[in-house]
Amino acid sequence: MDNERYERGLEMLARVDGEQGDKVVEALADIAPDFGRLMLEFGFGDIYARPGLCLKDRELITISALAAKGACEPQLKVHIHGALNVGWTREEIVEALMQVALYAGFPAA
Repeated sequence: MDNERYERGLEMLARVDGEQGDKVVEALADIAPDFGRLMLEFGFGDIYARPGLCLKDRELITISALAAKGACEPQLKVHIHGALNVGWTREEIVEALMQVALYAGFPAA
């Protein structure tokens, strides 16, 4: 097990989601703890921690991708909270979703 990646993942998740991040980890603990660990290590410990984009930009990209993909409402809700937490305003998020509607359709946005 790579505790450094895991700890970095926990730190990044906390920076994005605050206390809500703990709920994500807890929700997976009883069902699929290995899946939760992989999400933290790879998603947050590796990808979110990369240089090149700030957390604010990463959250807007994530919201856009989830909305365009569709059928990701629980994750979209978590990442909208994260986007607000890292500095996006409600109005900016709405504008991003309107932009998604142009390319992915109104139901997705």
